Amino acid sequence: MATMTDHVRDYLRLRRALGFELRFEGLVLPQFVAYLEAAGAATITAELAIAWAQIPVGVHPVTWTNRLGAVRGFATYLRTVDPETQIPPRGVFPGQAKRPTPYIYTDTDITGLLEACRTLRPPLRAATYETLFGLLAVSGMRVGEAIALSGSEVDLPAGVLTISDSKSRSARLLPLHPCTVEALSAYTRVRDRHHRAAATFFVSTKGTALRVKTVDATFARLATAIGLRTATVKPRIHDLRHSFAVRALLGWYRDGEDVATRMPVLSSYLGHTSPAGTYWYMSAVPELMGLAADRLAARDGSRP
Repeated sequence: MATMTDHVRDYLRLRRALGFELRFEGLVLPQFVAYLEAAGAATITAELAIAWAQIPVGVHPVTWTNRLGAVRGFATYLRTVDPETQIPPRGVFPGQAKRPTPYIYTDTDITGLLEACRTLRPPLRAATYETLFGLLAVSGMRVGEAIALSGSEVDLPAGVLTISDSKSRSARLLPLHPCTVEALSAYTRVRDRHHRAAATFFVSTKGTALRVKTVDATFARLATAIGLRTATVKPRIHDLRHSFAVRALLGWYRDGEDVATRMPVLSSYLGHTSPAGTYWYMSAVPELMGLAADRLAARDGSRP
């Protein structure tokens, strides 16, 4: 039976195989395991994790935050093996902000969102938002990249988008599925009836470029209207991008693909400067971490 020390070793080996250095985690997690053993604990509890994080005295609270964050990452992994594991909460100590856990949209969520777009008025506005949100869901584009597209960057005969206004400051090409090309073509016909000479592909009812603030507000209203957004669950537009990446990775794992060799392709498609940015999704979604752990264990023969 694997010990907690074994699980720490497997966790560090897994994430380092995915491109993370984990120097800090490699130092403090064995210390945390020793603390659990001294306390006679068989698994991780939030109470013990928080107590251990505060052992250093006279330090900036960010030190406690970082120590607890290291445990949180390990606990997220361990929970795929031991359901009794408690994942320490965020925000216990003041410190550096962490990346929010993405909301992973289901097919039903996306269908409901697009149907809600059709209730907007006038029809051009409805078509614009339905097409925009649909494109984000199937391409993983950033919303800023999508609303900055010019007509010349949308090559429908070739089925390719050219993304030039990118966070990475370098252009990239996005091949499109025929269904996506068909949807963009339908929007083009609606758009051209009103604003053929517009500078951007996606337009407001006035023919001007969409603004991120307006897109965010429209999304929030629609998501709230269909019950997707609540007081406690607040999915973001950017989570459509996360969902695209996670679906791709899950599909590869389930189909037995060599994820390591395909990861650079996904990284380039998303416009990440390196695969390390894409590998973050592995730790953001527990199911992916579990699949990655099983794949690594099967390869090395370290898990029955």
